[in-house]
Amino acid sequence: MTHRTHTQETPRDAADAADAAVVRRQRFGRLPERIRPEDTVETKPATRPDPARDTYHADEWLIRYCG
Repeated sequence: MTHRTHTQETPRDAADAADAAVVRRQRFGRLPERIRPEDTVETKPATRPDPARDTYHADEWLIRYCG
């Protein structure tokens, strides 16, 4: 048994489809502008190390956990 589905477009459906195609073409008709790789990277100047913050203290774990 073969089942066929046939859909006939009415003139109204064809006009709606054409309008939808125009809207789709306007929205997606071309690719967005290219973004250069150098525009995707943010650079910040490096800061000088803060000796009060970045010094290593061998017994810090004693102060934090045993004090």
